[in-house]
Amino acid sequence: MARIRSKSFWSKYQINRRERKSLVCIGLDSDYAHLPQCVRKDANPIYTFNKAIIEATAPFACAYKPNLAFYLAMGVKGLEALKLTIDAIPEDIPVILDCKVGDIGNTMDAYLKGFFEEMGVDAITVNPLMGKDVIKMMVNDVKSFAFALALTSNPSAKDFLLKGGLYREIAEWIKGFDEKQVGAVVGATQTSHLEEMRTLLPSQIFLIPGIGAQGGDLQAVLDNAVSSFAEPNILINSSRGIIFKDSGTSFAETAGKEAEKLRDQIRQGME
Repeated sequence: MARIRSKSFWSKYQINRRERKSLVCIGLDSDYAHLPQCVRKDANPIYTFNKAIIEATAPFACAYKPNLAFYLAMGVKGLEALKLTIDAIPEDIPVILDCKVGDIGNTMDAYLKGFFEEMGVDAITVNPLMGKDVIKMMVNDVKSFAFALALTSNPSAKDFLLKGGLYREIAEWIKGFDEKQVGAVVGATQTSHLEEMRTLLPSQIFLIPGIGAQGGDLQAVLDNAVSSFAEPNILINSSRGIIFKDSGTSFAETAGKEAEKLRDQIRQGME
């Protein structure tokens, strides 16, 4: 059954963080090369894997974030898996498609139609370097949300984002949009800049990758990137550390335990 977007991303995020008491975003970076052997012979192994992960982790998830690249890598079968995966996620849990697109005019409009209308996601990641044209088509749909790449977790962020303080200019640009429709991607590995980013963007939601496999410090994130205990405005993403923790037949059960563990660590770290 196709997923229906009955509420905005912003509303789903606020309801979920309160009701599930979670700020965990589970990254569905479902690389076929890392799937457990027990699902590889299924008709659509990525979907089989994802469905089991979703069922086990949903009680602890504030959001899910499939990365488009791992689905495109499998061609038509991968795109089918992506659509089936999105449809399998409970409607009240928002889906962020990590696609990092950023274009203008009809091209961007086509991306948005494909992702929001056809795929049924609630939010996307965008590359802001082509300016406001990247966002302006999206803001006509109040249910939609974009996370603009502001200060990413990868080491080569220094090539452009850190060089000359470009991340500050992007933060100022983000601030020009409604906080209920545009947030920022801010890497957990950028420890020395987390507090500055929160000062620049006091009320925007931060999508924070880099915890776990990339070595980001969870407590540093909680100490510096949270707006307030009442309105934290963060989503902490973990992908490999949850979905590929176990390569055996109990992979889904283990993922559920890891998602619960991360949820609890975040809650404890904010006390």
